[in-house]
Amino acid sequence: VVRIVLRKKIGLGTWSWGNKFFWNYKVSSDEELYETFSEALNQGFSFIDTADSYGTGSLSGRSEKLIGQFLQRVIKAKKNNIQIATKLAPYPWRIGRQGFSKPFKKSLNRLNNQLDIVQLHWSTEKYNPWQDFQLLNNLCDLIDEGFEFQIGLSNIGPKRLLKIIHFLKDKNKRVSSVQVQFSLLSPNNEKQKHIKKICDQNKIDFLAYSPLAFGILCQDPSITDTGKRSLLRNFIFQTYSKPTLELRNVMKEISNARSASLAQVALNWCFYQGVIPIVGLRKKKQVLDICNVFKWDLTQREFEMLETASKSCVKKLPDNPFSSL
Repeated sequence: VVRIVLRKKIGLGTWSWGNKFFWNYKVSSDEELYETFSEALNQGFSFIDTADSYGTGSLSGRSEKLIGQFLQRVIKAKKNNIQIATKLAPYPWRIGRQGFSKPFKKSLNRLNNQLDIVQLHWSTEKYNPWQDFQLLNNLCDLIDEGFEFQIGLSNIGPKRLLKIIHFLKDKNKRVSSVQVQFSLLSPNNEKQKHIKKICDQNKIDFLAYSPLAFGILCQDPSITDTGKRSLLRNFIFQTYSKPTLELRNVMKEISNARSASLAQVALNWCFYQGVIPIVGLRKKKQVLDICNVFKWDLTQREFEMLETASKSCVKKLPDNPFSSL
């Protein structure tokens, strides 16, 4: 891998904001989330990522709503320096060239009218190969009507990405960003690197979600795991504890040498490849730790150590079932 030198950019991920099932979200934590949001802006985070599907049950849309509320408490100068991106879910009932019109306007309202990038949350290629093109037509129409935003994609494969690039080009539009699962524990990293190459050729931002693998990559291998988590996250941690031990030991060796956290090591692996990681954070102290990643870079040797350990890891995270070819 030829190292790509660029200004490090981190995205703040907000999937956990409103998610009780996986992240044990509580409404009482909202002020703590605001402190996290505010500190992220103070530390130079310039990309905030959400989705209209973030928020479980009665809390549907909660993540967008919280961001909209938090934006009202932020000074204008800081607002101007960040991009707010949401993802619209192409549910089977959101069909035709108007399928996204109402969801888009609801998201825009929840986000207090600050919305810079609208992303197709996943491709419908596997169950309705024409639906996502109709919905992309819808986004093009909204832009032509005067709404100002860029078009992004999520959970997209290289073949579908190329089709959509050409589809939008015919409409004098372009793909601004592509977001896929990408970490030391993600599957099909060769496929993801192929997507990255297409993005580079077309000047598209490549965004990595779950760069810390739900927090698995932050678990110190020398400490017995005693974290308080949801039942599902506990199951995931128990499942991946032993298979990832060798990888986390290599990460620990680098983190000790650098006086850095395991999270910083995982993110610098992303940066080494010219990737913009989207990091899910819920606490101010997490922001302060993550921001130390700006202070150091992986060497080629350290990167190769991580690559070898990653490839040797026998158990990777499952691929997103909605990811297209």
